[in-house]
Amino acid sequence: MNLRNIAIIAHVDHGKTTLVNQLLKYSGTFRGNEKLEDRAMDSNDIERERGITILAKTTSVIYKDTKINILDTPGHADFGGEVERIMRMVDGCLLLVDAFEGTMPQTRFVLKKAIEANVKPIVIINKIDRPNANPQKAVDEVLSLFIELGAPDSYLDFKVAYTSALNGTSSLSSNPLNQKEGMDPIFDLILEEIPAPKVEINAPLQVQMCLLDYNDYVGRMGIGRIQKGTIHVNDLVSCARLDGSTKQFKVLKLIGYQGLKKVEINEASAGEICAIAGLPDIYVGETICDPNNIEALPPLHIDEPTLQMTFGTNTSPLSGKDGKLLTARKIEERLFKEREKDVSLKVERVPNSETWIVSGRGELHLGILIENMRREGFELEVSRPKVIIKEIDGIKCEPYEDLSIEVPNDFVGDIMTSIGSREGELIDMNSDDSNTKINYIIPSRGLIGFITNFLTLTKGYGIISHTFKEYRPCKDKNIGERQIGVLVATEKGNATPYALEHVEDRGIMFIAPQTEVYEGMIVGENKYDIDLAVNVCQTKNLTNQRSANKDQTVVLKTPRKMTLEACLDYINSDELVEITPTTYRMRKKILNTAERKKWEARNK
Repeated sequence: MNLRNIAIIAHVDHGKTTLVNQLLKYSGTFRGNEKLEDRAMDSNDIERERGITILAKTTSVIYKDTKINILDTPGHADFGGEVERIMRMVDGCLLLVDAFEGTMPQTRFVLKKAIEANVKPIVIINKIDRPNANPQKAVDEVLSLFIELGAPDSYLDFKVAYTSALNGTSSLSSNPLNQKEGMDPIFDLILEEIPAPKVEINAPLQVQMCLLDYNDYVGRMGIGRIQKGTIHVNDLVSCARLDGSTKQFKVLKLIGYQGLKKVEINEASAGEICAIAGLPDIYVGETICDPNNIEALPPLHIDEPTLQMTFGTNTSPLSGKDGKLLTARKIEERLFKEREKDVSLKVERVPNSETWIVSGRGELHLGILIENMRREGFELEVSRPKVIIKEIDGIKCEPYEDLSIEVPNDFVGDIMTSIGSREGELIDMNSDDSNTKINYIIPSRGLIGFITNFLTLTKGYGIISHTFKEYRPCKDKNIGERQIGVLVATEKGNATPYALEHVEDRGIMFIAPQTEVYEGMIVGENKYDIDLAVNVCQTKNLTNQRSANKDQTVVLKTPRKMTLEACLDYINSDELVEITPTTYRMRKKILNTAERKKWEARNK
């Protein structure tokens, strides 16, 4: 059977996973009585809820006697490292661009990776039915991006298809009226434009691990495309390690991909993508070879973590009320298990403590790990994220990011003031009748806590995206810390309407009546830039005097709802987020009010 290996790459939310759904649907991979869920490739609950792809997924379809392996890649910058490695497994890619938004920062990032890996793109202009869509402008922007990134001349004459992935229609014409049901124009372009893998089936085995997977029965598995030869279950093979050593092992399982299913196979030949089990500590970039012909492929680049947080066992007075998994041993097991399949994650235990430094690619990367642990029944506490400082040529350097913002014109002034205070450097700015696009270079720590602020400033109408750019010398300024104070509880108990009524004029509350609180817990935001200790458990003194307004009902303002990301964005370096299966609480590291005030006085 003929074979094609392709990846789908795009900026976040431009419709990659929805397009894969339609390719699966219209390829005849599913029987008529089988129901295909929306965004079927997003198998993780969090992926489905948030509408984002977190981990790369492999699927395959059969079209005109050709097997097409499709890799759906993440679009978010925090997971960009996977895109780079996937380029080593494919011979072509579909570059998806929103017909309204055009090229965005992550479009640039993924296209750059494809060009560097010499992977030929086909351009798909998606969401052509969107109001105010301008497909021709989007194609012009893509061409400009190709030229800017120094693509070879052969790539500039790229083929273009136009789709509405949501409606399952496509055509080779930019006119939305010419859209027809089905994905045949895209399939035909893949067969015509993307070359079959150049492989040597009869040569000695050679396959490089580009991704990792984890299975409770066989442990860690390496995923890669077989470059040469054939591999069978029970074969004795050698692994060329990253440190230059070799290790022999027996192939316990081979996993192939058929539609949305992972299927056990007995053999796989050059050109095929498969998962290989048998070596429990296999790592990305290592090469599996014939024991008599060990030839390692060049190592793969793995993006370094740029952000770290401290994870610890829950030390709050309410510890153990919600979760089942509380101990340091359980938390450590879970963190190290995650590290087995996520090469961008680093976990290091702090000596003589029940805390770990967990490093990742960004707030979303670490936030999703925390959310998964919460859903599994863990209780833990985490610190404010902070950037990882690197020493380069004896100079302390911090990560910087390309930041792209599109906001309604009314909000431009507020946004520019906010980003200016976070040391953002304006690169360019383009306006039309209703919206303004602004590009900045900003220190990564300037973005910590900014997203929540951005949504508030733009009333939810703004679009923001950012990608890692480079390391630059550190600035001494304290960037990104919250400038406003908080209301901190002084008593343990349940919050009362009487107490909240007297406290809420001091600021904005985060809790409702009857919420269980403890000393040191953050219960609201102060109006001013200092922290204020408040008693939210106070009850009304009972007397035998009748009150004229005794029957009046206390009317309180609705408290501010805080999501996990909002809490992580909000806290300062002297605070923690307590996470349990049912709730998040923000708290001070030092719970005792008197001790905390002494510490604050010493550190002023």
